[in-house]
Amino acid sequence: MENTNSNWFLRARLKTRQLLLLIALDEQRNIHRAADALHMTQPAASKQLKDLEDMLEIQLFDRTPRGMQPTIYGESMIRHARMALTSLSLAHEDIVALKSGLSGQVEVGVIMTPGMSLLPRAISRIKQQAPLLRIGVQLETSNILLKRLQRGTLDFMVGRILEQEDKSDLLYEELAEEPVCAVARVGHPLEGALGLELKDIVNEGWILSPQGSVLRHRCDMMFRKQGLEPPANVVDTTAILMITSLLQQTDFLHVLPIEVARYYAQLNVLSILPIELPCKMDSFGIITRRSHLLSPGALLLLDAIRDAAKEMY
Repeated sequence: MENTNSNWFLRARLKTRQLLLLIALDEQRNIHRAADALHMTQPAASKQLKDLEDMLEIQLFDRTPRGMQPTIYGESMIRHARMALTSLSLAHEDIVALKSGLSGQVEVGVIMTPGMSLLPRAISRIKQQAPLLRIGVQLETSNILLKRLQRGTLDFMVGRILEQEDKSDLLYEELAEEPVCAVARVGHPLEGALGLELKDIVNEGWILSPQGSVLRHRCDMMFRKQGLEPPANVVDTTAILMITSLLQQTDFLHVLPIEVARYYAQLNVLSILPIELPCKMDSFGIITRRSHLLSPGALLLLDAIRDAAKEMY
């Protein structure tokens, strides 16, 4: 097709009825039934389809004995027509919400560290500005959240982009690094140890992230770089309730992001051991999709997260 203008639909005066007609034809595979579904006459429907095909200089449907079958061009146009109408529907929902004083709705995903302090601080502030903004929060690992973001069930997330992920549709805005520390139960024998080194704790019992996770790999490499074999007495889990319960009932050790560890230490749930671990996670940040237009509520929350991050990091 010779037309390469990204705003071709403006020049062509593409009509919403033509988008609806494409979807109706895809569902009905018959021009008469599609016209009836849209309360149009069959000649009017045929003319709208012909106008669109003439303008694009392609054939959108094959006329066969089994009905109208979309061509490869037709399938592409139908897919984009559905996306465009869905976006318009969401825009209407936003307008209705804003008019009613609700201020919209936002779904955000977050990993543990920013979920402990950054996001709560941002939500606390935004609720003062927009108390009726509905905010849904999903706390998970980055790989799970990225799948949900790409499926469209999240507006945005605060986490990491993993190396194996397809980044073509993702925008990343770095916020902070994530150093880690060793923690244990309050009153652990090593709590007040002086000059603690990795060789002193490698043979302790450990609660670690499962094999194959980024944090587990970096913990193992931390020991190996010191000429030590990684801990053998290990419980694999990322469930924070299980971790805190095991720590309180045993002398096991665990690796936590420093920000998370400080939170639990303030609550006297666990103690941070006096050793600086030569290990840290990759930086985390705000991740959005290029193809997703954020709602007013999502933009409000994003700004609040950025402001809170500037103060904290």
